[in-house]
Amino acid sequence: MTPTSDKMTFKNATAMGLSRDEWNLITQRLGRVPNLCELGIFSAMWSEHCSYKSSKKWLKTLPIDGPQVIEGPGENAGAVDIGDGLAAIFKIESHNHPSFIEPYQGAATGVGGILRDVFTMGARPVALLNALRFGEANNDRTRHLVGGVVSGIGGYGNCIGIPTVGGEVNFDKSYNGNILVNAMAVGIANSDRIFRSAATGPGNPVIYVGAKTGRDGIHGATMASAEFSDETESKRPTVQVGDPFTGKLLMEACLELMASDSVLSIQDMGAAGLTSSSVEMASKGGLGMEIDLDLVPAREGNMSAYELMLSESQERMLMVLKPDATETARAVFNKWDLDFMPIGQVTETGRLVLLKDGETACDIPIGPLVDDAPEYDRPHDETPPRPQLASANIVTDSPISLVLKSMLSHVDLASRRWIYEQYDSQVMADTMAGPGGDAALVRVHGSNRGLAISTDCTPRYVEADPKTGGAQAVAEAYRNLSAIGATPLAITNNLNFGNPEKPEIMTQLVEAVTGMGDAARFLDTPVVSGNVSLYNETDSNAIQPCPVIGMVGVIENVETAVGNGFIAAGNHILVIGQGNDTIDGWLGASIYQQHFGDNIIYKPPPINLAAERTHSSFVRQQILAGKINAAHDISDGGLAVAIAEMAMKSGLGASIETPDSSLLHGWAFGEDQARFVVSTAYDAALIAAAKDAGIEITKIGMVIEDSELKFGDGDTISIEEIIGVFESCIPSLMAG
Repeated sequence: MTPTSDKMTFKNATAMGLSRDEWNLITQRLGRVPNLCELGIFSAMWSEHCSYKSSKKWLKTLPIDGPQVIEGPGENAGAVDIGDGLAAIFKIESHNHPSFIEPYQGAATGVGGILRDVFTMGARPVALLNALRFGEANNDRTRHLVGGVVSGIGGYGNCIGIPTVGGEVNFDKSYNGNILVNAMAVGIANSDRIFRSAATGPGNPVIYVGAKTGRDGIHGATMASAEFSDETESKRPTVQVGDPFTGKLLMEACLELMASDSVLSIQDMGAAGLTSSSVEMASKGGLGMEIDLDLVPAREGNMSAYELMLSESQERMLMVLKPDATETARAVFNKWDLDFMPIGQVTETGRLVLLKDGETACDIPIGPLVDDAPEYDRPHDETPPRPQLASANIVTDSPISLVLKSMLSHVDLASRRWIYEQYDSQVMADTMAGPGGDAALVRVHGSNRGLAISTDCTPRYVEADPKTGGAQAVAEAYRNLSAIGATPLAITNNLNFGNPEKPEIMTQLVEAVTGMGDAARFLDTPVVSGNVSLYNETDSNAIQPCPVIGMVGVIENVETAVGNGFIAAGNHILVIGQGNDTIDGWLGASIYQQHFGDNIIYKPPPINLAAERTHSSFVRQQILAGKINAAHDISDGGLAVAIAEMAMKSGLGASIETPDSSLLHGWAFGEDQARFVVSTAYDAALIAAAKDAGIEITKIGMVIEDSELKFGDGDTISIEEIIGVFESCIPSLMAG
């Protein structure tokens, strides 16, 4: 029957994050006023978090195809061919708002959710990464948030037994009221055994599996699609509670059932819970779904249809099974001590019909919830042109060593060891290179093939010039994978921005996506999955825009990979992508400018995509040929910081020849792109190969036995001294 109770008003709709136009559109599509349950379903599915209504127009411009792509955007995760009949399945997602409200559970459930996205596709997860942004480091709130988020990531990942192998952490005052917690997972599946979410076969049973449903996380998707305010703390009930032990059981049960050839389609109950999983499965299959909510396993009594549909309780899945597979599946989930309940069936109606207490609690068409959901072309402008910072206007005659020590002692560049040592990076015994390198490297179990993975973004570049910043995030990830010898394949992205209803914020989004798309297209790294997180601002103060790139690549033999620490004294140190006549560098929007300059937003270093591709390809070739034994891309802090990091990693020193220049700090700390520092025992052969390829290359020094860095004549600092400040910064901050 048609529901007639619980008539809604516009006031109820606004409380759920809907605009008046959206309220009017709902009533037009239904031809009536919705009840509470129906309105809750519309508000969740039309939230920014689920519908991408402000970003959809621009996401469609991204490159998503390539010979390596098996599954692009639209599924639980993306999939690319890595050879030998295997596929890498991966995705990155945000849990920003929940992690600010309740840092431990917000971060933990972010990890749990992204793992479910991956194993839902039939892949066994093999690696976790993250991209974290916090506010000013020296205040109690930041310490509380860092401690909680790091504990939550480790608490879930360590317990479920998936290694956390890489990531990035930055601090900036713009994140004081709105931190970013982006979690990435990577799994491996047989390329011909990938599972999708589209419902199939009218009459087939719809099965609920996993943990029971409670009242935690109700309207979490809506909360994640709104600005924060002084009332943020009151939203604590909208944060889900994770259980990694149940998550482990669910993962093993799902993978075991998938191996039995019983599953037709499967969907994680993530944002918006049972609502999004049922609606998306039906929509993708062009079908309908009928569910009896009285059959949903609940851990609390008297839950309403509204609560059951909008709960975001964790560790739950919805699946459609083959008609004769129900008892086989039940036995698997009983074995793993998990709930298994047929709660409905696939229909041909194109409608979502929900039964509760013997009555119809919801009867609405699927189309308006997904395909006909609002799509906005929000107003945007152009980013104002930024001035270019001349090195002469900022550099001093301070020795490079003293500036380097100062920069390495600051949270912008200091060691993240205190953070990543709380994560188990070695569980499963296939981690070949974990946190602290240019890219993580995980061996495909039982083979020599490896997956290289990195997460990257430089928000200060994006703030200064979103198009350049978006392209640079892709280019840096591309360099990071190339620096270990891996071939980049594809990317996932997490677009973190402020309120898109403000033209200046929408401008950041549009231009960053444009730059990202240009780079991904040119570098042959299509976008196969991703997430958009908007309204990241508090009391109208937006975050520094942060479109994170997660990139995955492959290396045929993990034994050929190199690290970013010097190998042996007597090796030559060279810069690839820089000529002998270089005496300056780009200091605008750099870490150096943040430390020693003014607060003006300057133009960031330009991106030359042709150089990025050519230089990275050359580095990969020379690594595989055995001509490079260590490599490090030059990014935050410039050349001097890259050299220092290579020295600290190995304990070996370096003697560096510096140019005769009054702009020495520009040369040492400029952040010009498309460059690598490498060490080699074959300098002549490497230089000759670079010249043959038309690539600029400069020999700048030698690796030395003495544990010190020497810059030119008389400017020396011990490795022990810089390690001291580099490693103590974050522990000291966390100790208060």
